[in-house]
Amino acid sequence: MVRAVVLVALGAALMTLSAKVNLPLPYVPITLQTLAVLMIGAAYGWRLGSATMIAYLAEGALGIPVFAGPVGGLAPLLGPTAGYLFGFVPAALIVGYLGERGWDRSVIRLFAAMAIGHAVIFVAGFGWLAFGAGLGIEKAWLVGVVPFIAATLIKNALGATLLPAARRVAGRRG
Repeated sequence: MVRAVVLVALGAALMTLSAKVNLPLPYVPITLQTLAVLMIGAAYGWRLGSATMIAYLAEGALGIPVFAGPVGGLAPLLGPTAGYLFGFVPAALIVGYLGERGWDRSVIRLFAAMAIGHAVIFVAGFGWLAFGAGLGIEKAWLVGVVPFIAATLIKNALGATLLPAARRVAGRRG
């Protein structure tokens, strides 16, 4: 139990740090958060990975400035970034589930698992921008998906190579 609490705290701290590395865009910034979400999911498994994302969102909802920029509180959870933020939970769950079934043991399969995780985040973010934030389908696509495609491929490649390498260094399965 103590180990789980420490891992959740470390994962939430990593999420906060990854949010602070950002390129501001008009509606949704490009951050390292999705890379962190997917690596945490793959490393922690579905239960602990999704619990970490819930803890991270709860910290932000309580007003702790954990989100991109110096912000916390409910505004990011209700504004243009809401869909992406809430998409972190099922993305970590799915990547963690796949990782527990061996997808984290191969760079190619881990890349595929992370691509699925990214798709979940994008569907949630795009859906919220288009319908919840009222931007409409075309504008949501142009501001909420297109600018992130290249970065997503790079993040998938980084995550799929870094996680197995870290495990080998740590002496765990590779």
